[in-house]
Amino acid sequence: MALPNIFNKDVAEGVISRIQQLTGASQPKWGKMSVAQMLAHCCVTYEYIYEPEKYKRPKGMLKLMLRMLVKSVVVSERPYKPSNPTAPDFRITDERDFNKEQSRLIAFIRRVQADGESAFANRESHSFGRLSVTEWNNMFYKHLDHHLRQFGV
Repeated sequence: MALPNIFNKDVAEGVISRIQQLTGASQPKWGKMSVAQMLAHCCVTYEYIYEPEKYKRPKGMLKLMLRMLVKSVVVSERPYKPSNPTAPDFRITDERDFNKEQSRLIAFIRRVQADGESAFANRESHSFGRLSVTEWNNMFYKHLDHHLRQFGV
């Protein structure tokens, strides 16, 4: 079953509505991150695209492992399991400002939606090589949905 299309304005705004239901006091159903850390964690996907200078691209064996083993998990339609391990770039351990991270994530989602599918057709990802629009959508939507469910929205 296809995942909802984050490039569709109604879908993007539906995800944003869920993000807006969170508060600084929202508690996770699983995992160790606070709600502000989770929002910052979700922003990393978009930072890879729009702020790539913040991160080193994987090389050598790591690049090969990501493309052969991790890519299929990240870009498929299969939901993530609770408390799956995460990549080092996505580990947020310091305190974050809830309002700032919420605003940043919403802005990133709106930017992706405004850029549209054509901006992501066969676009190179930070870790997985070139992805189809469907793979980009699955990666964006599935990750957001996973963490919003983690916090009960």
